[in-house]
Amino acid sequence: MNIYFIILIIYAVISNIIAVAMTIFDKTAAIHRRRRVPERTLLITAALSGCVSMYITMRIIRHKTQHPKFMIGIPVIFILECAVIAAVLFNTGVIKMS
Repeated sequence: MNIYFIILIIYAVISNIIAVAMTIFDKTAAIHRRRRVPERTLLITAALSGCVSMYITMRIIRHKTQHPKFMIGIPVIFILECAVIAAVLFNTGVIKMS
């Protein structure tokens, strides 16, 4: 297996774990009226490859589900990430059009 692929998988797992932890922490802080995670930080974390798990976590724990910035923004981030990955795979020849 390619070392770059292994590194990519490790990165994705770690970034998704961090995204879930930050979302749950923010929900808990909101309930207890403590200092919250800034929305910008949550969105940056989503953009750094934690968008799928963050979106699912937000839906499960009902956190920020009334905010279009998150309920529309995170799926848009996911679509953009998929487009970038597809472009890289096409340009590097990993995926070929026949």
